[in-house]
Amino acid sequence: IHDVEIGEGIEACVGNTPLFRIKSLSEETGCDILGKAEFLNGAGGSPKDRVALNMIKTAEEQGLLRPHSGDTIYEGTVGSTGISLATICRARGYLAHICMPSDQATEKSDLLLKLGAVVDRVPPAPIIDPMHFVNRARNLAAGHTADPTRPGRGYFANQFENEANWQAHFEGTGPEIYQQCGGKLDAFVAGAGTGGTIAGVARFLKPKLPNLRIVLADPQGSGLFNRIKNGVMFDTLEREGTRRRSQVDTIVEGIGLNRVTANFEAGRELIDDAIKVNDEEAMKMARWLAEQDGIFIGSSSAVNCKSNLEVVKYIPLINEGVAAARLARLMGPGHRIVTILCDSGTRHLSKFWAYAGDIGGKTDSKLIDILGD
Repeated sequence: IHDVEIGEGIEACVGNTPLFRIKSLSEETGCDILGKAEFLNGAGGSPKDRVALNMIKTAEEQGLLRPHSGDTIYEGTVGSTGISLATICRARGYLAHICMPSDQATEKSDLLLKLGAVVDRVPPAPIIDPMHFVNRARNLAAGHTADPTRPGRGYFANQFENEANWQAHFEGTGPEIYQQCGGKLDAFVAGAGTGGTIAGVARFLKPKLPNLRIVLADPQGSGLFNRIKNGVMFDTLEREGTRRRSQVDTIVEGIGLNRVTANFEAGRELIDDAIKVNDEEAMKMARWLAEQDGIFIGSSSAVNCKSNLEVVKYIPLINEGVAAARLARLMGPGHRIVTILCDSGTRHLSKFWAYAGDIGGKTDSKLIDILGD
């Protein structure tokens, strides 16, 4: 019997997630479509575990946080970063105060409360509004630090602008993918909520694999698609009177932006293309994966997987700039595409999956219905 390294605390369960072949998509397309199972991160159950842990460690190293001193970490988040922070805060001796839009799935705020976080659900608002969830978290942190009657300090994690975000993926996710693939992959596909994942992975992989295609998966209502395609942050759904809510007009949670962030800009020049996925396509993909593979994912993962199907259509011709191949089976085997499976569908029951509905006993869906014409 050989000695096995025993991890220290829940932090040891963050990272080194499996990479697996998504059987139905791979068999249907003739490509290896691989999912990085980030929902198996052991603290908060998403890639945000990596970010939360690295932001906290970096702040500790800079003397901005001190365990068991009453320090409180404040963050504005649509859910997953907050859950990861709340978990790791408890493990490292901090309190968490999370501000989030009130239209996010209620199971996220319910879980935050169970983890002992203070939760502010605020009405969706533009980023210029002081009551925008990010601005509120920043202001609360500053108020805490300035109040001599309160123990400890308030630390604003600032996931959108904090470079410890993309660095977590540069140091962890990117190297893991490279090693797990044996350095052999043709494309990496990911959405962007803060931009940290796609930027960090791209910055690690691109120098090692110059021909690798980095592709952004973007939900409807987000401006990042046009940021990549045209250099302008704009979405057609932003026309006056057309938007249902004040952030991104979609039922997809966790990805999509209508403003520039430091984390996204850290990797923007390395992104080769972008694919827009609407809500209906995302729901069809989520149902397909549950029906065909038993993979029960959240909304952002469904957008990523739908984008994979678009990527396999044009990989054979992309160097000539032609997106002519409409069906993946025309390209043949041999290409490998990696994407991120962010979190479980259990965090999306009251919103995304409420719209997507039950798959029931269905077993005969066709991939062409997802691909479209």
